[in-house]
Amino acid sequence: MTSERQGVLQLKRLEILMDIVFALIIWRIFMILPRPSGETVEWISVLEMLKLNWDAFLIVLLSIIIIIVFWIQNNNLLGKLRRTDTVHTSISIFQLIFLLMILYSIGLSLQFGGDLVTRVLESVTALLAGIMAYVGWGYAMHKRRLLADDVSDTEARQTLKLNLAEPVTAAITIPCAFVGPIAWELSWFAYPFIKYLFNWLRQKGL
Repeated sequence: MTSERQGVLQLKRLEILMDIVFALIIWRIFMILPRPSGETVEWISVLEMLKLNWDAFLIVLLSIIIIIVFWIQNNNLLGKLRRTDTVHTSISIFQLIFLLMILYSIGLSLQFGGDLVTRVLESVTALLAGIMAYVGWGYAMHKRRLLADDVSDTEARQTLKLNLAEPVTAAITIPCAFVGPIAWELSWFAYPFIKYLFNWLRQKGL
């Protein structure tokens, strides 16, 4: 089997692996939501459960949005490759590890009430996941080693710039975590504006 054909098959396996991990993360996030357990009735109604645990549901909703953003990003990047190799696959797996760390930090946040440490941990792991995506694409586009034939050099450079939006957003949330939980949660919603800014710069050729 030639290295080119092996790289094509490896890319397909990588795509399947990443889809499975993303699906498991989303499923697991739902499973850690507050819910009645055992024979003891903790809440008299669903409404009371939502009122008493609104912050937990907000954290979970925010986390699902973050995971979906990374899933869309990965589909976009992998769709522009013709193959992968050992180095690129390793970078992608490290990204998956950091995404799983996001899941771990969500669990800690729900367990300990979303304190400063868990907020920073979630931001840092999201930052590292974004950096891995950026590094992976930079490696793939270097000398067009992994790019699909229909992806131009200009498009590759623009894609690299656009994928700064995710780590930049995560980096912004880190200082906001020290301000307080509300500031931290709101800071994540800066992502669409940051993405728009990078897209605007791309269109201007900057």
